[in-house]
Amino acid sequence: MDERRMVRISKYLAKHLRHQPERIGITLDANGWVEVDTLLTAAAAHGFPVSRAELERVVADNDKRRYVIDGDRIRASQGHSVAVDLDLPAAEPPAFLYHGTVARNMTAIRAEGLQPMNRHHVHLSPDRETATRVGARRGVPVVLVVDAAAMRAAGHEFRLSANGVWLADHVPPSFLRFPG
Repeated sequence: MDERRMVRISKYLAKHLRHQPERIGITLDANGWVEVDTLLTAAAAHGFPVSRAELERVVADNDKRRYVIDGDRIRASQGHSVAVDLDLPAAEPPAFLYHGTVARNMTAIRAEGLQPMNRHHVHLSPDRETATRVGARRGVPVVLVVDAAAMRAAGHEFRLSANGVWLADHVPPSFLRFPG
């Protein structure tokens, strides 16, 4: 399978496992899971056939580990805009986490902190390099440092997704270090 096909399948999975499962007639369970056979049947019925081997390769080879297969079920690791409970336990974060964004968002972030927007959680990276790549998807990246240790001490909870993305409900501006 060529790289373009892998990217198309990954984007298709993101759309239907994170945001619009109803568009292809699937229903995610409370924790975001759907049977693999149900997903493959629905994809084929809606003009996007995917083989089990292709699906497994996209899941295994995705550099961001966006999807998880557990037995006969699959789900997105995080990033849902549909109502799901990933059932992730609270976890002790490293002292600092990072968030990649772009300059046009800085006024709102300085005033309100980091908000989940249309997602369930704010996504935080474990290192500056990952946050830089995330921010670069929308323009020239700006990397913010999150004082996760201070947030945790103040009672905020963090969760760690299966692919290493740290999740928080909100990051108040007082816990952010802004560049410059």
